[in-house]
Amino acid sequence: MAKTKGRSPFTLRGRSVIEVRWCTDSTSMTDIAKELGRNKGSISRELDGKPRKGMGRYRAERAHEKARERIDKRGNTAKTRRTPALRAYIEEKLVIGWSPEQVHLRLLIEYPNDSSMRISTEAIYQEVYRRVHRKGRGTVLPGETDLRSTLARRHVVRAKQGMRKARKLARHASLPSIEDRPRVVESRSRIGDWKDDTLVSRQSSARVKSATERKSDVTFFAKTHDGTAAECDIALIEKLSVLPQKVRKTLTRDRGTENIRWKEVEETLGVFVYFAHPYSSFERGSNENANGLLRRFFPKKTDFRLVSTEALARAEHLINTRPRKRHGGLTPEEVFFKAAGVAIYS
Repeated sequence: MAKTKGRSPFTLRGRSVIEVRWCTDSTSMTDIAKELGRNKGSISRELDGKPRKGMGRYRAERAHEKARERIDKRGNTAKTRRTPALRAYIEEKLVIGWSPEQVHLRLLIEYPNDSSMRISTEAIYQEVYRRVHRKGRGTVLPGETDLRSTLARRHVVRAKQGMRKARKLARHASLPSIEDRPRVVESRSRIGDWKDDTLVSRQSSARVKSATERKSDVTFFAKTHDGTAAECDIALIEKLSVLPQKVRKTLTRDRGTENIRWKEVEETLGVFVYFAHPYSSFERGSNENANGLLRRFFPKKTDFRLVSTEALARAEHLINTRPRKRHGGLTPEEVFFKAAGVAIYS
């Protein structure tokens, strides 16, 4: 009988033997263990309750692939300690507001041929919590930087972020409806279709007007002092009027009272304005996402009256230069320039 080995990883050849003996020859776990010089428990763990026949049966190549993935994932956090450049890159990007997924995607673009600069999204999360005792529930390890605050908060109740007034405009059936908007807008296949929104401040009348381009996700933010319809539209026009007409085609808005001067916006910007259905924020998903990103810089209790124009501009720049999964790791700024040939920042 072969000498029993410790719990070293199975090779692909060993797993192939298990597949043939278990699925084809109907050999018992005990006999398979004897043939491979393993104990029965190792074979049982490897098979993990998989049947001999039919769907879900044990397959050597698939089992070997999954085992390699587990090993790679375990080694990724140690990789940051072995690779100072990777560690520094992760810290730098998380601190400026990138998500672990965005860091992962951007590394693939910026270092396509450097395997030392690759790390999975999950491994970045693990690295953040590795730095804290008790898997993130204790104190920070000596010599480490606590990055937990850079991670986006989960299960955010978005309904409380900026309650909108839709009462007055909701009664106007004559408003151009989103149902009449060209279908090409919904497909996000062209540059020039915008959505705007307003973020409120509970502490004062100051607000932030946002405008998001649907295809690229480029977003502009402008501060208003009192949130009146005139001031909101002036802020919007100032932001979009600097762009060429070819990237100003449509604008979709909600029915908030601050949007009552929509005809002036149409005439000044040369766009066609459409209104979403009442209480239908899902029809303006791009804006909802952009507003959520801005709330990471300025939480919902922020008094926008105290936020400087410079601070808002910095947040806007960071949001527009963050890689996005939807764009394969490219940033909104890059997608906008590639599609329209227009630089949003000089």
